Amino acid sequence: MTDTAAARARRQVDEVRDDPAGRLALMERCYHGPFGTAPRHLPFRRAAVSFMRWQLRRGVLTPAIGSPWWRAVNERILRDGCEAVALSGGLSGPPSSHPAAQWFAFASKPTAQAWYRAHNGSVVAAYLEHRDLAEAENEPERFFMNVILCRVLYTHALVAAPRISLGWLRPLAPLLGDPRLGMTGIFLQLSRVLPDRYPLSDEVPYYLAQEHGFARLVDFGMIAPRLRQLYEWSAQELNAPGLLDCVRDGALTYAWPYEYRHVWSPPRSRLIPVIHRMVPAARGWPTA
Repeated sequence: MTDTAAARARRQVDEVRDDPAGRLALMERCYHGPFGTAPRHLPFRRAAVSFMRWQLRRGVLTPAIGSPWWRAVNERILRDGCEAVALSGGLSGPPSSHPAAQWFAFASKPTAQAWYRAHNGSVVAAYLEHRDLAEAENEPERFFMNVILCRVLYTHALVAAPRISLGWLRPLAPLLGDPRLGMTGIFLQLSRVLPDRYPLSDEVPYYLAQEHGFARLVDFGMIAPRLRQLYEWSAQELNAPGLLDCVRDGALTYAWPYEYRHVWSPPRSRLIPVIHRMVPAARGWPTA
């Protein structure tokens, strides 16, 4: 029987399911392409690998004692990426999912926008598919699932919808969001807030107090005023209408009760209202 790209990808992920270091190595191999040389793809490896190394340090990918939810999300990204590599290498298709098709498009034409469509498409698909696993996590873990999601969507918008993400400062947006550059890590940075252990043991207010000033300004100054618009745009861009169920009236609601929306209220700050006035959210659906 002829092997398919989807079947090959499933086997590759199965082989490293209980091997966190093997998962990392598999992700790194994906950026080398089917024949071991893909110089235009390698620069995009930075963002994916750095975040995955943080997951390894926290232990969320460790069998038995790690996080079933984190493991499932990571597997989805790996599987879609491996399938695209296999398709690029000539194995039969068609792609088994929309995110896998986007990874194949990225493999054919590696641009920042194509990478975000692929990567965030896999992330969002995994979020929506494994909401039951998310519900089983404790409160601070679920809180930061929402923080991570809104930040990865925002960095995508910096590249693909700069006016939505940064208003009149939109000429700077593609540079800030390009996954090939180190600036992206600033928006996704959680290691300064969260300890390298799983699961989190303190209450949400403790971690909010630890968050450094820049991240707080981004979350409440830039992302919060355009939250609904960001999720609507992302749902359309990623072909994921279920994403709209993850936000309500300015509150993030992925595996998080709307009744506890007070945690998304902005902290006392003189700078946040200034940012709201200086960089107001755009109206409508402009992307340039």
